[in-house]
Amino acid sequence: MEGKISNRIRVLRFHNGEMSQADLGQRIGVTRQTIAAIEAGKYSPSLEAAFRIANVFKVPLGEVFQWDENAAG
Repeated sequence: MEGKISNRIRVLRFHNGEMSQADLGQRIGVTRQTIAAIEAGKYSPSLEAAFRIANVFKVPLGEVFQWDENAAG
């Protein structure tokens, strides 16, 4: 199946005072390792976790996650 989810979590963390992965994980109720895996594109978050991440940065979901249907998944 083609397609892949990409994200801007690292950039958003940078623009929010270099928020750590651990801090973001604590705010949405997951581990730092989970945030690292999401950020690296190795793990797709649940829809709930995705909305929670967007809520932390106060941006729409589409500004955090993007779907590239032409990328190899």
